Amino acid sequence: MAGQQFQYDDSGNTFFYFLTSFVGLIVIPATYYLWPRDQNAEQLRLKSLRRVHGRCLWYRLRLMKSQQSFVPTLKKAALLFGWAVFLLLAYKVSKLDREYQEYNPYEVLNLDPGASLSEIKKQYRVLSLKYHPDKGGNEATFMRIAKAYAALTNEQSRQNWEIYGNPDGPGATSFGIALPAWIVDQKNSMLVLLVYGLAFMVILPVVVGTWWYRSIRYSGDQILINTTQLFMHFMYKTPNMNMKREFPFPLLQGVTQYLIRELGNINVKKKEPPFCYPYSLKARVLVLAHLARMEVSEELEEDQRFVVRKSPALLQEMINVGCQLTMMANSRGGFHAPRLVTIENCMKLTQMIVQGLQESKSPLLQLPHFEEEHLRYCISKKYKVRSLQDLVSLKDSDRRSMLRFLGEEKYDEVLSVLGSFPHITMDTILQVLDDEDSNNITAGSIVTVTVILTRKRMAEVFEKEQESTPCLTEEAATTEEAQGDSSKTKTKVWQNKSKGAKKTAKSKKKKLTKKKATPAPPAKTKQANGNVAENEVVVAAAAAAATAVVKEDEDELSDKGSESDEGEANKDSPSERDEDSDKQSDTEVDEIAGDDEEEWEALQQSIQRRERALLETKSKVTHPVYSLYFPEEKQEWWWLYIADRRDQTLVSMPYHVCTLKDTEEVELKFPAPSKTGNYQYSVILRSDSYLGLDQIKPLKLEVHEAKAMLDNHPQWDIPDTEEEDEEQEDSDGIEESEDDDEDND
Repeated sequence: MAGQQFQYDDSGNTFFYFLTSFVGLIVIPATYYLWPRDQNAEQLRLKSLRRVHGRCLWYRLRLMKSQQSFVPTLKKAALLFGWAVFLLLAYKVSKLDREYQEYNPYEVLNLDPGASLSEIKKQYRVLSLKYHPDKGGNEATFMRIAKAYAALTNEQSRQNWEIYGNPDGPGATSFGIALPAWIVDQKNSMLVLLVYGLAFMVILPVVVGTWWYRSIRYSGDQILINTTQLFMHFMYKTPNMNMKREFPFPLLQGVTQYLIRELGNINVKKKEPPFCYPYSLKARVLVLAHLARMEVSEELEEDQRFVVRKSPALLQEMINVGCQLTMMANSRGGFHAPRLVTIENCMKLTQMIVQGLQESKSPLLQLPHFEEEHLRYCISKKYKVRSLQDLVSLKDSDRRSMLRFLGEEKYDEVLSVLGSFPHITMDTILQVLDDEDSNNITAGSIVTVTVILTRKRMAEVFEKEQESTPCLTEEAATTEEAQGDSSKTKTKVWQNKSKGAKKTAKSKKKKLTKKKATPAPPAKTKQANGNVAENEVVVAAAAAAATAVVKEDEDELSDKGSESDEGEANKDSPSERDEDSDKQSDTEVDEIAGDDEEEWEALQQSIQRRERALLETKSKVTHPVYSLYFPEEKQEWWWLYIADRRDQTLVSMPYHVCTLKDTEEVELKFPAPSKTGNYQYSVILRSDSYLGLDQIKPLKLEVHEAKAMLDNHPQWDIPDTEEEDEEQEDSDGIEESEDDDEDND
């Protein structure tokens, strides 16, 4: 019976196969993931951005880093070394002798397969004379020749070779272990055991434990859990945070008295932790110095860049904490939710940090070559340019005249930068999904506001005055609200909706004729040109034409009325009236069915669109932000939310739009108020990078009472069993057959 035999690789040939496979499994994936990407593509991208972003701090730092970085070279060298080792091992394996070959006695005797017995004996005689030990030949070679001769001439040996591949019968199965024999040698056992214990019992647990205990300290956005708890404590303690309040930035240590003295608004004596700690004081001073665009020493410059680089992520975490506290306050109660102004101040502070501007400064200072002394040219009585939109809406001649303090090159650079700024159009669709009447908003229903954002460049709206759209800037919205508060007694246009019965077509036509018959207002007698006679002629002609149109309309209406009266008089028979009513009901049913099909198709399309949006992963690389003083390349992102600005509360949680390249569709959901009535909310779009580009669009909501549930709806009139239906059909059939028999009789 065949056994099993395990043996280590004394020659080391099998170990080379294992080592080649192991090195290949490391080198091939590492080359795919770690090989430096084409640096020429990055250089071309930076070159294309140079005309607009050439003066930005992040652009200059990126350019210096790409020129001075040695990391790509080291990666290439390490990967090339790995490939050299892999190819060397593969060459070594290809030169190894084949030790395990299938036994073939014909090859041993140098005969062709199927040779006759006489040929085998003749060849054996020739080889035995040559390799016999008595004749001075090799004993091992002669033994192989004798074994092959026996396998081909002896019937038992031949049968063993044909069945087991060996003339001696079944042998022991040999398993080779691809490890050199010196590893399991008794002399080296203690050394091997020490290496195994050190690798798997010390190094591996330390590496895994260090990674684990470090990762649990951070959230998914790489923010310390302690920092999140700190933000939650202060927002819970102070729901209403003004911009002047010092936000906590727990980062670094050390501060210079020079910056504190220059800024002048730092409360050094504050004893409340963490504001009293040196690292907190230094972080606040560096942030305020960045907002004031003050120069710091070279020692603090790197620390300031680090603080400024981390600030947008920290402020985003503050916004998330504020939203969590708002949801907790709405669901549980018991404490005051953070006010809307607190969350919006966090968003505004993000804009200020990215642009390096204080809140009171003009948004025009985001442009290159603009200084404080240049603003007097813009806010003069002739131009009154206070925002980027005002600057865009100017004609090119007026813009060039206003910016006469700039040379041609600087003026072209300002226009190219201004043209790269985003211009967002916002369209909203208000509906209640998964409801029969999606446009009817009832108390307590889930309202879905679909916001369609379309991004264009400011260059596309040059020399086009901005039309009066419902989207307002934040200043215009606040002034409009102030005017609305002062005139509360006046009824609003959107609230004047008729709730009475529908009026007939005749009354509408009569009102139409009355409106057309009203005389035109008298024209002004005094004109700048002095053409009074011409105006009188024009007015007389217009009056004559109006009277002619009114007469024609009256004649048409009288004709139609007489025809309709005659038609109604002719339809005296009840059968004709029934036919007309049946036709009218059929048309109404067809229209309702068509509307249902359209709603069903729209619902299916929206469901498919949502499924695609869930499965599709979009890149967060949108458009690089033009920021003169931000030390890192930042992408253009937005916040979108619905708020009640009168009550200063959030209606829907802010949605961070990170994938807006050209067009983006966002769904905001919130529960409708529990009381019926008219409500006015605001759909707010805020940039996290630019000042002065926020938009506010009014959202008017009319909440009705929820419909009562029907207990006896026809669609629920279902028979109890199918047998009752069959019995009823059988009884009906019997009655019909009896009636037929009676008729035949």
